Amino acid sequence: MSAGTAPGRRERLVRPLLIAFLVASAVDLAGLLADVQAAHLVAKPLLMPLLAGYAAARRGPRLLVAALLFGWGGDTFLLADADAAFLVGMGSFAVGHVCYLWYFGRARGSVPAGLVYVVVLTAFIALLWPGLPAELRIPMTGYSLLLTAMAYRAGALGRYAATGGALFLLSDALIATGIADWPQLPAPGFWVMLTYIAAQFLLTVGILAPGPKWAGAAPGAYRERVIGT
Repeated sequence: MSAGTAPGRRERLVRPLLIAFLVASAVDLAGLLADVQAAHLVAKPLLMPLLAGYAAARRGPRLLVAALLFGWGGDTFLLADADAAFLVGMGSFAVGHVCYLWYFGRARGSVPAGLVYVVVLTAFIALLWPGLPAELRIPMTGYSLLLTAMAYRAGALGRYAATGGALFLLSDALIATGIADWPQLPAPGFWVMLTYIAAQFLLTVGILAPGPKWAGAAPGAYRERVIGT
């Protein structure tokens, strides 16, 4: 087998994996709009593995692939209607955010909107707190802090990643308002998944975008080449 065979096969998977991800996304969203729960149960667990496969086929950093796969863990556990499964799913998402934060940690770009994130997070938690179940208040507050830090640092990689981070915040805010029994939009699950899918995809696009992202990195280099992750 020649040295270029494996990379060649990987590159041939890029388009099929992206198409499969988009198809699964469309099936999931259509199922939610049409209230066909079976479509959601089948399509949702496929989303992040397909996107992770796309990122791997694009030779993306391992931390990105790991973040997406931990997102898959969160997606899967959140399908179960149980408090314990919700906490495990939230924990899986939290580990994914740590992966993103680790990757964003040495990004070269500045992020000027930090105060905005702090104000929005503080106000949101203060408003949400009375409506949350007592056993979820502390875990959800800690998770919100981690998610907000991730969304803030994502801005260092440019507009795609910044938008992805903001949409991730919005998606989880919609979930939190549902838990707190706030008024919801029609078809709330559709809006949660639409913003979530867009968030993960834009974070992936932002990370995979060519160009140096860390001080001293060669053009087009990923951080994993620097730190060996």
